[in-house]
Amino acid sequence: MGNVQSCVIVSLSVCSIYLFYAHIYCSHKLLKTNVVNYKDRLPSYGYLFVKYLIKVLSRRPGHLYTRNTKNCEVAYTVLNCRFETTLLRRFCSSAGYGWDYPDSEYRDIPLCFPEILCLRLLLMVLSAGNFRLSPAGLVRVRQSLKTLQPIDELKKGPFMLQARVLEYRPVDAGVEVDILLSATSHSHYLVWESILTLLSKNKFHKATKPLPKDKDMSQADRPAPDNVKRVEIRIPWSTGLFCAWSFSDYSPHQLFTLPARLFGYRCQSQMSLWMLSICLAEIEKHKGVEAIRAPISVTVQFKEPLLVPGKVLINFGDTAQEDGQSSGQDLRFQMEQYRTSVAHMAGLICRT
Repeated sequence: MGNVQSCVIVSLSVCSIYLFYAHIYCSHKLLKTNVVNYKDRLPSYGYLFVKYLIKVLSRRPGHLYTRNTKNCEVAYTVLNCRFETTLLRRFCSSAGYGWDYPDSEYRDIPLCFPEILCLRLLLMVLSAGNFRLSPAGLVRVRQSLKTLQPIDELKKGPFMLQARVLEYRPVDAGVEVDILLSATSHSHYLVWESILTLLSKNKFHKATKPLPKDKDMSQADRPAPDNVKRVEIRIPWSTGLFCAWSFSDYSPHQLFTLPARLFGYRCQSQMSLWMLSICLAEIEKHKGVEAIRAPISVTVQFKEPLLVPGKVLINFGDTAQEDGQSSGQDLRFQMEQYRTSVAHMAGLICRT
């Protein structure tokens, strides 16, 4: 009996040492540098979650903390990334494209998919010691996407992913931060980039003025009435998209919605990436792949959170000129609540 207990204790000790070395020590050592190689090893999600949780418990949302060091830049790069077809299929299945989307002819990889590839990088940024906000409760308020080349270029060889903090801005409701995500092809050409604007809300502050609006979202032109298309979409409880914990379906705060789900109540959810993906998928289905083919830029403003489960309406059409005719160049889209017309998000697609 004593030999069995000794073997169990030794086995558990060896496993503990291995787990500590493989998931904690190696990840900690990797994050000492800002450049990691996909071929070698990436920081584990377990270690990133521990760092994320420590920052959540030790920092107050809506407060911009002072710099800890002279070099406060938060930037990470992953070299020699490889394209994951299985991940692409899962994304397409959850984001409105269908599981067989990649096999369709003359259709590029969805515009939002590179953000899925950048999720670990994004978590590295949010949990970094020099990141000056609490990662808890960050809300996506704006986003700009740009494709300079077809995203299919990433399938042709090893590519590079980058994520870095651009700017912090105190606003009436708290503090905003701009984070740049980018993907560069094996030939060293920039293929895709996205700027996420996240808001860290100050719950003790009463807003006295509206949040600053994006310049592109405040233009006077509207979709030409004759070209407006309306599509009704059902919203699931969970999107199935893997997003950063701070603004995803898998955030720890979602655990508190489980009792409401059991009793059939609807809950608010920040499914920003899913909303944008669904809109772009529907636009491609009805307008054709040319409507979103590179090079283009997409600017989006996120407004009210979704009520899940439920229904939404997606409206999209060419922007109207002063004489009321379609411009044929830019395309506006909006997702609104079914029947109440409360806007969840509004966006503009421009040819570049």
